[in-house]
Amino acid sequence: MAAEKRTIGMGMDYSPSSNAAARWAVDNLVKAGDRIILVHVLPKGADASHKELWKSTGSPLIPLPEFMEMNVQARYGLNPDMEILEILQAASKSKQVEVLAKIYWGDAREKLCEAVDDLKVDSFVLGCRGLGPLKRALLGSVSNYVVNNATCPVTVVRGPTAYDISKFPSVISTYISAVLFMKDM
Repeated sequence: MAAEKRTIGMGMDYSPSSNAAARWAVDNLVKAGDRIILVHVLPKGADASHKELWKSTGSPLIPLPEFMEMNVQARYGLNPDMEILEILQAASKSKQVEVLAKIYWGDAREKLCEAVDDLKVDSFVLGCRGLGPLKRALLGSVSNYVVNNATCPVTVVRGPTAYDISKFPSVISTYISAVLFMKDM
């Protein structure tokens, strides 16, 4: 029996956490024959000539090779991370995965949940910026809202943080040395 083709949605804003989520999905979730849909949500005030035409349904699905063209990105007011698009392009070729993009306008929380339903996504992946409790209370957490309101399984991938100790081994060893020195005093 052939495996069913899955549709995997990815919430993309090209922040470090969003990029980490895309990398995680390609490495751990995506299988041969899957379909990936990159879901972008631009604020209501974002200027787009096509916004009026597609404000309720979002843009048409855009194949990755077309989406990678600078004039298409400019038309929608996007500035994607080319490294992530190249990773997705490589996955498209090596895993025989179809990669598409779709743009919505409005509140990210609501539009990501709408995208899950509209696109009939089997699974959704997005990044988490790791806001502290105060910022999360003031700004709201997109990932928390999607986890609680989406109609499919949602994976939240925590992006790199300012305190990622693996990136600071010399600082850590200096700190440990200083603590040990002070302890001996």
